[in-house]
Amino acid sequence: MKIFYSNDDTFDANFNELLERGKMDIEGVTNIVSGLLKEIQTEGNRALKAQIAKFDRWDPKSDAELLVSTDDMAKAYDNIDEKLRDALHLAYDRIEAYHQKLMPKTWMDTEENGTILGQKVTAVDRAGLYIPGGKAAYPSSLLMNVIPAQVAGVEEIVVCTPAPDNELNELLLAACHLCKVTQVYRVGGASAIGAMAYGTETIPKVDVITGPGNIFVATAKKLVYGEVNIDMIAGPSEIGILADETAREDYIAIDLLSQAEHDEMASSILITTDADLANRVSDKVEEYLGTLSREEIARKSIEERGAIIVTSTMEEAIDLMNEIAPEHLEVITKDPMGLLDDIKHAGAIFLGEDTPEPIGDYIAGPNHTLPTGGTAKFYSPLSVDNFLKKSSIISMSKQGMREIGEQCALIANTEGLTAHEESVRIRLRDEV
Repeated sequence: MKIFYSNDDTFDANFNELLERGKMDIEGVTNIVSGLLKEIQTEGNRALKAQIAKFDRWDPKSDAELLVSTDDMAKAYDNIDEKLRDALHLAYDRIEAYHQKLMPKTWMDTEENGTILGQKVTAVDRAGLYIPGGKAAYPSSLLMNVIPAQVAGVEEIVVCTPAPDNELNELLLAACHLCKVTQVYRVGGASAIGAMAYGTETIPKVDVITGPGNIFVATAKKLVYGEVNIDMIAGPSEIGILADETAREDYIAIDLLSQAEHDEMASSILITTDADLANRVSDKVEEYLGTLSREEIARKSIEERGAIIVTSTMEEAIDLMNEIAPEHLEVITKDPMGLLDDIKHAGAIFLGEDTPEPIGDYIAGPNHTLPTGGTAKFYSPLSVDNFLKKSSIISMSKQGMREIGEQCALIANTEGLTAHEESVRIRLRDEV
């Protein structure tokens, strides 16, 4: 891995290049995706089936073929290994318990004069979840998207996932059965986003679309935002690790590779105060690469977007990591909890040497759908909030109107909105 020293004259240039890690050229595919979305918006299932034939290499003969049979999901669930089934159930229970703690509450507060102010929390009617396929199938992504929607109280959940050559991953189908999802459609990419955003004869229009995907999915989500809500524009996976001299190089090396094996565009960055550790980690990464099932992908990621940075102090290391704002941040130091207050920007924070990032991917409980590409500076992880909307509650008492109505009318008058002003004053006059 490349090793940079923060006190080198060339460091700023190298660091700025790292900040551009894996950024997707969304503008480069906008015209293509815009055309696909327009076809679905105007032609519905006809366009959808044509796009499936083109991109997923199978030709749906009828609209009914788009929907996955619940019997197939149940059969897949029954056929998986019992230990794996138990693991999925454990993951479900932990993810559900965590997201239940995130649920905001409807509340109302009554002032002394009888005025009532509050907030009503309501789930969206229908959520559309995109679950990636392609290079790998991710049943964990299904759990991470379905469960917060269910906890939020969404009544109708629509899942779209690509079926290249009309084949679906059995473990994904088993996870659908576990989650009691009944609307699963064999469609992926921008086509799936368009179908859920606009609705077709088969796939209903949803209120919000969540879930990660490739550049075409990300672009489609960006273009349909406003027609529906979305969670975020997610890019390639990434990990940042803060480490001091107490950290183990084998832990760090394999954790860096845990993201590199996702995608050639993934980035893995270690920032440490220990130059000797930096060299040991670099050697260990090379040693581990040869043992990976996805060595080619991981090697390209590490060579093109991986880096180790050596700083003089941990304060400097944290400042640099805050600037990176990684999707996943591991803190492997003598006192990781003591650094938490100084960490401002990260999608998920993993504290201590016994908390590797993959534990968060699958079973810890918090959501693994996280902001990437530095967007952790202003985005949060997927949660129940993505499936909820909040309405303000206002009920003025007569006394309350007497106490603040005149000031309200004055502000309206200042803005030149006479109907606003009179709407208040007519009530004040009635009180005289």
